[in-house]
Amino acid sequence: MATHEARLIGITIDCPFEAAYAFAHVPENFPEWAAGMSSSLHRDGDEWRADTPAGEARVRFTPPNDFGVLDHWVMLPGKPVIHIPLRLIENGTGTQAVFTLYRQPDMCDDDFIRDAAMVCQDLENLKALLERSQPDRDAP
Repeated sequence: MATHEARLIGITIDCPFEAAYAFAHVPENFPEWAAGMSSSLHRDGDEWRADTPAGEARVRFTPPNDFGVLDHWVMLPGKPVIHIPLRLIENGTGTQAVFTLYRQPDMCDDDFIRDAAMVCQDLENLKALLERSQPDRDAP
């Protein structure tokens, strides 16, 4: 197996790690912030399913854990499994979200750049959701 070009994309979120993870590890919450996760995402036994333009995708999520691991695997018909490493890391009183974007086989430069931009937007969406959910820290 060959290695893939990878890009680490991260963002700092002003939300305590425990609160960030409590929200982000729930598969039902992914469509609220991750554009790649369809609103059709639903549980099917130990896996999840979603309708996509490429057909029905099966998705498997990392079980809840104490380490901030939010990895998931996407299986599309006739395609290799796509592993999506995602971590939440305590960063002082906040959280660092780090997404590893692997360049998929036969992906052109423009598609890789487009995917990276989508991941950046997803992380911005997560940041906005989590920071809005926090009580006003500057209130007396």
